[in-house]
Amino acid sequence: MFQRATKGQRMSLETATEGGAAATPQRQQRRGRRIAMTPAEIDAFLAEERTCRVSTVGADGAPHTSALWFVWDGSALWLNSIVKSQRWTDLNRDPRVSVLIDTGHGFGELRGVELIGKVAVVGEVPRTGDAAAAELLAEPERLFGEKYGNGKFHIDGRHAWVKLVPEKIVSWDFRKTGS
Repeated sequence: MFQRATKGQRMSLETATEGGAAATPQRQQRRGRRIAMTPAEIDAFLAEERTCRVSTVGADGAPHTSALWFVWDGSALWLNSIVKSQRWTDLNRDPRVSVLIDTGHGFGELRGVELIGKVAVVGEVPRTGDAAAAELLAEPERLFGEKYGNGKFHIDGRHAWVKLVPEKIVSWDFRKTGS
């Protein structure tokens, strides 16, 4: 739910996350319902696509966008980020993100999903293979290994996991317009 901003004030989400779980139900897409993807279409799209763009908020309030691999478990987006990166620094200071996954060349082929919310760190930083984190990360590491690692997830001691349980999902599939 958005607050109405007064002059000179930034608009922000009133919802908060705790441990990566949304405190309020996910907001529904209002505009573009005709071209919105169904939940099953979103799941299939996110399983198929390989690269997302993660936008974070810098210390000066400026956006920072970077490409990253991801996995979707049906309710959360998992990002495995290098911990010595601008993205990681930004996320530790301000967990708000917008993540965009899209594809298509011609107008009638455009499809995409935007996930908006706050991330939470899961497991040790950096990921070194700690047994206590292994149970928490079993599913995203299995999915990541299947998608990018020929069936095996490789722990390199430079990355750590963040989890985004979206507060809002916006999707579009212009193939539905018949263009």
